[in-house]
Amino acid sequence: MTDKLRVGIAGYGVVGRRRRQVIDEHDTFETVAVCDRTLKGEGSFADGVRYYSSYEPMLAEGLDVLFVCLTNDINPDATIAGLEKGLHVFCEKPPGRDVADIARVIDCEGRHPGLKLKYGFNHRYHDSVRDALAVVHGGDLGAVINLRAVYGKSQLITFGQTSWRTERQLAGGGVLLDQGIHMVDLLRLFAGEFTEVHSFVSNAFWNHDVEDNAYALMRTTDGKVAMLHSSATQWRHRFSLEITLEKGAIHLSGILSGSKSYGAENLTVAWAGDDDQGDPKEQSTRYNHDPSWADEIAEFADAIRHDRAIENGSSEDALRTMELVYRIYCADPDWKAHWNLSDTVPEDH
Repeated sequence: MTDKLRVGIAGYGVVGRRRRQVIDEHDTFETVAVCDRTLKGEGSFADGVRYYSSYEPMLAEGLDVLFVCLTNDINPDATIAGLEKGLHVFCEKPPGRDVADIARVIDCEGRHPGLKLKYGFNHRYHDSVRDALAVVHGGDLGAVINLRAVYGKSQLITFGQTSWRTERQLAGGGVLLDQGIHMVDLLRLFAGEFTEVHSFVSNAFWNHDVEDNAYALMRTTDGKVAMLHSSATQWRHRFSLEITLEKGAIHLSGILSGSKSYGAENLTVAWAGDDDQGDPKEQSTRYNHDPSWADEIAEFADAIRHDRAIENGSSEDALRTMELVYRIYCADPDWKAHWNLSDTVPEDH
């Protein structure tokens, strides 16, 4: 494969534009068309890239790859349309509004086994996360005992985002589904699958019809316990993941992002000693470069070029993470009943 793959980007807002920058820097891809509801009619930019106001006509551009950066209610339909058109698809998280949405996509994916489908769980590609995972897998600190996670921002709509994130019909959920899903994915990555879930979910502060706080206590079958707080009342934005192991601990604090509001990205590793009196030896690493966007695209390109399985962000990852998000929602009986939610997957899945 020597010719560049022709890429269309469905959704050309902040995320779609950032994706395009990275896509065009990779020697496998070339953006040839974009669409966004803010673009009027059809035409071409000065650089020759075609533009449309919706994704349907863009799919007639002779594309090879579709990037989906749309609202949660449209993501699954656009992904399915791309697969049915014979395109490899990269879709931003979340994959839809609920578990049934990703189940529909997986049904379609099964009918097109030669195509690659990848979801944008971008936090897996941060160097601090990858280095922490290497420490855990290295085994020197023993097995994971428990995890404590906080991921929060100051309101549901930040950084110029549009208001659809506060509308249940379009978003499906609030801060847990929109932002906290990244931390849910990381908890699964470090601990495995959680089989017991307890939670409190609330929209009592911002009073939208989606949650502004979710508190979860979860346990795996082998006894790992995780506590999660996903918040839209975290006045100082915060990303924190503490992992306690048998012989030490890992702390991920801060994360590099476009907003620069979550603080410096740091990884601290502590080694428990027999006589450290609760003040163990520690080593901290600060990260000043964020390779996550480029590395995520590079892995997708490699999977297409060499017909390799998706390593991170597969449809299975998306399904399991969405299932856990909805188990958190449904573990609060009042929240589940009020919104008539279901945490089940269709029987054929």
